[in-house]
Amino acid sequence: MPAPHPPEFRQCAVDLARSKVKTVAEIAKDLSISESCLRNWLAQADADEGRSESRLTSDEKRELAELRKEKRRLEVEVEILKRAAAYFARENVLPK
Repeated sequence: MPAPHPPEFRQCAVDLARSKVKTVAEIAKDLSISESCLRNWLAQADADEGRSESRLTSDEKRELAELRKEKRRLEVEVEILKRAAAYFARENVLPK
């Protein structure tokens, strides 16, 4: 699902906030977004630009999401293989 605001809009909002011509609250109101939204964009931009190490960069978030998805897929595959191995182990038992 695409973000409700395009990256260019977010970047312009961040640039405006960093220019300190107006307060973050005023800029957010002018752009019809919440102040907390703009503050989150500022914090994420700081992380992406290496200004802050307290949160993951956008690339790290994307990678983490991909790794979690891959982990879930592998867990399902392992479970299928365990069940198949147990099934075939029962099939190959010689009757006494």
